[in-house]
Amino acid sequence: MDRVIAKKKWTSKRIATIGGIAAIALLILASYYFTSGKSRLNVDTERLTISEVKKGPFQVTIAINGIVLPQTSIYLDAQEGGRVEQKFVEDGAMMQEGQPIIRLSNPDLELSLANQETSVFNVLTQMQIARNNAQQNTVARLNQMAEVDNALKEAERVYNLNKKLFAQKVIGSQEYQQAENTYQYQVRRKKLTEDIMRQDSATNKIQLQQNEQSYLNMKKALDLMKKKVGDLVVKSPIAGQLTSFDAEIGQNIASGTRLGQLDATSGFKIRADIDEHYITNVFTGLTAKFTLVNKEYKLKIKKVYTQVVSGHFQVDMEFVGEVPQNIRRGQTLQILLALSDETQAILVPKGGFFQSTGGNWIFKVSDDGKIASRINIQLGRQNPDYYEVLEGLQPGDKVVTSSYENYDKMQELVLKKE
Repeated sequence: MDRVIAKKKWTSKRIATIGGIAAIALLILASYYFTSGKSRLNVDTERLTISEVKKGPFQVTIAINGIVLPQTSIYLDAQEGGRVEQKFVEDGAMMQEGQPIIRLSNPDLELSLANQETSVFNVLTQMQIARNNAQQNTVARLNQMAEVDNALKEAERVYNLNKKLFAQKVIGSQEYQQAENTYQYQVRRKKLTEDIMRQDSATNKIQLQQNEQSYLNMKKALDLMKKKVGDLVVKSPIAGQLTSFDAEIGQNIASGTRLGQLDATSGFKIRADIDEHYITNVFTGLTAKFTLVNKEYKLKIKKVYTQVVSGHFQVDMEFVGEVPQNIRRGQTLQILLALSDETQAILVPKGGFFQSTGGNWIFKVSDDGKIASRINIQLGRQNPDYYEVLEGLQPGDKVVTSSYENYDKMQELVLKKE
């Protein structure tokens, strides 16, 4: 007798088929999730730098290097050439104004001085001779004038007397006419003598003036020559420190040769090189600051040198207020130069993230600190410490500011601690 055998619902074949279908469905779901959802990456928080966004004072500054220089420096050049005969001081010496530094010898210059002195002495001698001759000539002319005056008076006396006698018919016309002729002669003689004296006086005056001018010109030339010889002894023009001085005994120095430099001890200035990118933003009056021995000091731009050399231009800065006591010439300082006024702004600390994002997005940490999500932001100005946030972040937000080199394609970072 046949038995009815119950058919099994869950055969191994059926179970395998259903399992295969479920696996395919799960695979499809997983593929959809990972291709259409947010890409994630587990990251150890110790490998990240998480910073807090804050609101505070912001100022556009740039970091520059400055070198300490004397407030006033004077180059020391040889006014005259010669051989080094004597050194009075060494490099680095503190000098007083007018103190000798070095003595040169120049035989040609000294010989020229001797010849010039002789010429001046000769001109002076000739002047004295001319003056004596003029005086003697004047005396002779005065004596002559005295004789003429006397002769005129005598002729006038005789003429007047004979005129009366002739009127009284005491003398004849011949004697009267002779007295009149003598008188007229003496009148003309006096006039001629006076003219000669005036001409001689004018001539002597011109001659003396010419001699005097010639003497003065030669005296000026002599004074100049004496100064040139005096310049063979090089002296300090100001009080200060002698630097870059390397002349040696016996060395021949040409005229105009740079012998060294004198740095005034009255104060210091700072000279800094700035990238040409900022040349339109830098002008006199801008302020700067630096820290030395844990103390901050202030500076102000006094002069801008607009010439660009090797991509940089230079500025001179002066101290505002206190000057460091232990500062030295040639010392290098790290300076922050302010290019704007101080304002309030939302700030995010600078970090390696900017190289990957260009300041267009950033990873923002969730409130629970487990997820860092990618969000769009907009940054503005910057200084060595912060970026100015224009959009996308608020004070108190926490963001990842370290480099995004290994996960810049991710949408979210899952933050974990090992």
